[in-house]
Amino acid sequence: MKNIISSMSLRGDCFAKNACNDGRKTGLLRRAVALLAMTILAACAPVDLNAPMPAFDTGIDPNAWARIPAGEFHFGQHEDVESTEAYEIMITDVTAAQYADFLNAALADGTVKVDGESIVGFYPGDEFHGVNHEEEIKAGDWVYIPLDDPSQRLQFDGARFTVQAGYENHPMTMVTWFGAWGYCQSNGGRLPTEIEWEKAARGTDERPFPWGDEILRGNANFYSSRDPFEDMASFGSRTSPVGFYNGQKYGDYQTVDSASPYGLYDMAGNVWQWTGNVYEGMHYRFLRGGSKDTYDMDLRVWVRNNATPTYFSPGVGFRCAR
Repeated sequence: MKNIISSMSLRGDCFAKNACNDGRKTGLLRRAVALLAMTILAACAPVDLNAPMPAFDTGIDPNAWARIPAGEFHFGQHEDVESTEAYEIMITDVTAAQYADFLNAALADGTVKVDGESIVGFYPGDEFHGVNHEEEIKAGDWVYIPLDDPSQRLQFDGARFTVQAGYENHPMTMVTWFGAWGYCQSNGGRLPTEIEWEKAARGTDERPFPWGDEILRGNANFYSSRDPFEDMASFGSRTSPVGFYNGQKYGDYQTVDSASPYGLYDMAGNVWQWTGNVYEGMHYRFLRGGSKDTYDMDLRVWVRNNATPTYFSPGVGFRCAR
């Protein structure tokens, strides 16, 4: 950083001499260089992951499920036609409080265990085809969540899991695909397929967003949406409570009711959501919905992301289907 500032000062001196030593220009230039240096230093400051959180009750029940009827719908950017049987899917993403309850029960009955700085659980493995670049996923214990990451909102005292204050009704993040799969299995469900996820988000028409054709800042938590959980001064963004974008006004922030046609919330923005497909010859898993860290156009219902099933992030969560 010192070298960066020094080199900028050197260029400023040369410029001033070329400007015939104009004192006024030199002073302006030096102030500009100083301002730029201060901006760079501020950008390099670490984001405070534990900054106080505003607390809001959205009134949306994270234990509620919606029934999606059987039938055809428009799938993908070019509106291919797909069909599903009837199924149910959670109204919201799984919350941190729900996941903490799951881990406490699973730790007690031996479904999960502590392995170093991680919580692991059994996964039966995938069929391996030996395709180029495919990685084998064998039966065995796989990481559900890390315990030592500063972005982890669950706290473990060696015996019990609790949630960092303020994040109880926020989506569970820092969870791998295996951790999402394990939660859904324990609750008599499964991760939704990509087709099921998109139908639940879109309904049966050709809309690009769960709520309709256009996106406003009040529709979802995305990059620079200026929501109460975003601090652009420190280049930081945080999750919002599940069901936050339901038309309520929270303080000075007015949301738009952004439920999908089937009444699901946060199907766009807040966190990417793991889906359940295990495709032949591919170890990657796919995510849908965009997140707090993506631009507004990435929240369109057909946008896909992918990662290895061991991946975890402050911008990745999930919901279950059954």
